[in-house]
Amino acid sequence: MKRGKSETRLDKFDMFTSLSRQRSIQILIGVGIMYMLLVTLEIPFVFNTRLSGGVSQEAAATTLPRRSELQSEEDLQDKDAPSRPFNWVNSAETTHSEQQQQQAAASSRPVKALQIVSSLRFDAETFDPSRKDGSVELHRSAKSAWEVGRKVWEEVESSEEGAVLEGDKKKKPLNQSESCPHSITLSGSQFLKGGKVVELPCGLTLGSHITVVGKPRAAHPEMEPKIALVRDPDEPVMVSQFIMELQGLNTVEGEDPPRILHFNPRLKGDWSGRPVIEQNTCYRMQWGVASRCEGWKSKADDETVDGQVKCEKWIRDDDDHSEESKSTWWLNRLIGRTKKVTFDWPFAFAEEKLFVLTLSAGLEGYHVNVDGRHITSFPYRTGFTLEEATGLTVNGDVDVHSVFAASLPTTHPSTAPQKHLEMSSRWKAPPLPEGPVDLFIGILSAGNHFAERMAVRKSWMQHRLIKSSNVVARFFVALHARKEVNLELKKEAEFFGDIVIVPYMDNYDLVVLKTVAICEYGIRTVRAKYIMKGDDDTFIRVDTVLNEANKVPEGRNLYIGNINYYHKPMRYGKWAVTYEEWPEEDYPPYANGPGYILSSDLAHFIVSKFESHKLRLFKMEDVSMGMWVEQFNSSKPVEYVHSLKFCQFGCIEGYYTAHYQSPRQMLCLWNNLRQGRPHCCNVR
Repeated sequence: MKRGKSETRLDKFDMFTSLSRQRSIQILIGVGIMYMLLVTLEIPFVFNTRLSGGVSQEAAATTLPRRSELQSEEDLQDKDAPSRPFNWVNSAETTHSEQQQQQAAASSRPVKALQIVSSLRFDAETFDPSRKDGSVELHRSAKSAWEVGRKVWEEVESSEEGAVLEGDKKKKPLNQSESCPHSITLSGSQFLKGGKVVELPCGLTLGSHITVVGKPRAAHPEMEPKIALVRDPDEPVMVSQFIMELQGLNTVEGEDPPRILHFNPRLKGDWSGRPVIEQNTCYRMQWGVASRCEGWKSKADDETVDGQVKCEKWIRDDDDHSEESKSTWWLNRLIGRTKKVTFDWPFAFAEEKLFVLTLSAGLEGYHVNVDGRHITSFPYRTGFTLEEATGLTVNGDVDVHSVFAASLPTTHPSTAPQKHLEMSSRWKAPPLPEGPVDLFIGILSAGNHFAERMAVRKSWMQHRLIKSSNVVARFFVALHARKEVNLELKKEAEFFGDIVIVPYMDNYDLVVLKTVAICEYGIRTVRAKYIMKGDDDTFIRVDTVLNEANKVPEGRNLYIGNINYYHKPMRYGKWAVTYEEWPEEDYPPYANGPGYILSSDLAHFIVSKFESHKLRLFKMEDVSMGMWVEQFNSSKPVEYVHSLKFCQFGCIEGYYTAHYQSPRQMLCLWNNLRQGRPHCCNVR
């Protein structure tokens, strides 16, 4: 049977399709074999070329740096400001061979050795006890501090690494906790024997409470009361008051402890003429805003503390003891409205009458009850925590019969100050650049201010200008009286690379030596255009202060800060200055110490005068700087720039620097600044 033409055509088409598929498969197999062959031959070729070529492994690593893995968002923030590049990176027209030569030179370029001791030159003639400019005592003290400090530092350097000092033998490992009592009971005699201080080793916690049983003394006459206005200087004022405080006893040795809660009942003698209760906080002699309870109950729309009013009502002399008029009272009776029965209590404390006061720690603040009645509540302030309240003191016109504390925490991390250090490489200072920098910031600090330095490292020292080494910041620290502190300080300096030790025994009157050391480091080590001095409790807006300096025309000498004009020395009190120390009636214009900037020519002048033993020293370092600038200004003009935004006390909106900031406030300010809101964190 013959097949049709259409069927013959279909057979031919099927045969053609089958052949095409076979050829496609063969082609794909051939391509695959060729690919495998090329890969097999290419890999050894690449390795041989990479390892045997003219570029070493180190150079290759420098040329093509591997991107490190970022572990967190914080690491990413650290990476966004790379260190200052070498000069060869900036040349767009450099040839490949020149780049290789410059890379080799860069790899062999010596790195600046870590300098942890100031290179400011001290010698036997630096401090002259025979000077006749009023600084005899200061020079005598400085000479003694330098001689002792030199020996102490030699002992620290000669200590074997890892050696345990005698004071360290009693310490527990930092990863262990102390065991503290759950409650404490003291009689009146025990309280007096302990210096009127109740130690709370582990601080307080939520629900902790302290009960004080005492009796206020009768009012006594005072000629110069601190809480009253004296109308007649010859007539005494009758005063009866006492102060109960929660203090941070273990915060910083050698300084007044912070007042975490200041509770001050004034039975008589207040400037208002009435009994009041005043509450506040204090950090480094900087008091917060006082809260006064004067007998009026807090308003209904006022903020409460754990649902309690801040101030309860008590009977006042100017109160008619009635909250409504007689007509209103009769009207309420006629319409049948029921009247709520109220009772006004007298002031919680009375002369020579026993009281039972209970202070408790709530969720939002402290609460004070007296004789079973709520009297006042005080909200917690930023910068102070319950665990830091390691002591209770009661002083003034009161006899304490007993103290009882309960519901106390039984564990607490070691109270050693160095516990605040976070030994992480991300807080290390970037290496010093080879060339000059725009701004050098010298920060005055004390040996045992571990927490303050750590807060600065974690806040404004993370600024991109510092991370990129366009601005350099260093702490300047003198030696501490305790050997173990000096040893910890040396370890801290070697690890973080941001501490310069000025080898003399620290003394408040000798802070001026650190200021001279800051100038010396700024002009010789980093060759800065501008030099700024600050404190370890000063928050600095780095870019803002640099912009202020750059506003002054190029080539002019400058002195920028919160400048005081026509200030007079205090001749009496804690900060008294004798006529031998300062015979003049006025100080020269000077910028407040927490933050000021000067040009490098001024720093050169100061260091030159110091090393030639011609620099007059004064115990107030900011006044000393004003005196030196005035002397320089007599021969070369200096542009004085005054701004209140270099804050002397606390913080103001739009600040350039903020002073008296606790470690927690430093972190709060930095957090605000990173969010583009340079707002203060004033409330502690």
